[in-house]
Amino acid sequence: MKTYNVAILGATGAVGQEMMKILLERSFPVGELRLLASARSAGKSVPFGDRTVTITEATGDAFEGLDIVLGAAENDISKQFAPFIKQSGAVYIDNSSAFRLDSDVPLVVPEINPEDAFRHGGIIANPNCSTIIALMALYPIFHLSPIKTIIASTYQAVSGAGVGGIRELEDQSRALALGGDIKCETFPYQIAQNLIPQIGGFNENGYTSEEMKMQNEGRKILHAPNMRVSCTCVRVPVVRSHSIALNIVTERPISPVEAAEAVSKAQGVRLTDDPLNLVYPMPLDTSDQDQVFVGRIRRDLTCDNGLCLWCCGDQIRKGAAGNAVQIAQLLIAKDRK
Repeated sequence: MKTYNVAILGATGAVGQEMMKILLERSFPVGELRLLASARSAGKSVPFGDRTVTITEATGDAFEGLDIVLGAAENDISKQFAPFIKQSGAVYIDNSSAFRLDSDVPLVVPEINPEDAFRHGGIIANPNCSTIIALMALYPIFHLSPIKTIIASTYQAVSGAGVGGIRELEDQSRALALGGDIKCETFPYQIAQNLIPQIGGFNENGYTSEEMKMQNEGRKILHAPNMRVSCTCVRVPVVRSHSIALNIVTERPISPVEAAEAVSKAQGVRLTDDPLNLVYPMPLDTSDQDQVFVGRIRRDLTCDNGLCLWCCGDQIRKGAAGNAVQIAQLLIAKDRK
């Protein structure tokens, strides 16, 4: 079997570690695995299956001989090293937002627009986690009728802010139980027993950068340039998995039964919709796996062509690391034909 030399840029973060885990789970044919991080992490050894890999410092010449680079680094790091990755001849699958809206960089969810992955010029972008989860839930309905508008409210877990977000929730919860001091470092306010209706900076219209991703990225992925989206993103005291309430308007009326049947047949999603028996998607049920759960499908009482639904998905896996590895699997599947 042909193997591929793979690197993870930002290997020590939550997404980078999850990428390693998923490569093993999916038996990805890794030849050499190169784990790249900052100088302070260089030299540390981590297990990968039956071998041990030493973390090396990310430098401009660290990408020679690679086939695929999975990016799990921040925007500035991604922009810094992207030219070196392209120069090396490797394909860069980037999880940051640095290149998502570049016209010559495909933005890919494999269950939705896999063909776009093969139009790359060396870089393929991974969409925002909430965008992936929402579109996975909506794409089966989009197949039935184009979606004209989306109103989305996201309830985003603290792990979306990295390991620091998890640590802060745990520390604050412990401090509240023991009467200690509350420290806020990752988030601007206390997150334990609280909600924070801001993720990202605000623009002139009062929307945050996180909220605008749902419209801008959704249009590009679905090839629906006129689709209109209004989004509110809220940080909630949940460790893992994002939840999203969606109200949509389609070009033709879609009944809840028709929508549920389409969701039940779609790849990568699970219909979890029996409210009379208290069956609906929840973050706990969707954590540490790849499917997006969809439920609470019902008519929107404010609009003739409207539907409401609720979905949950693991933003570290399908919303980040899992989607990136799936893109890599697309590439090697074509290479083997």
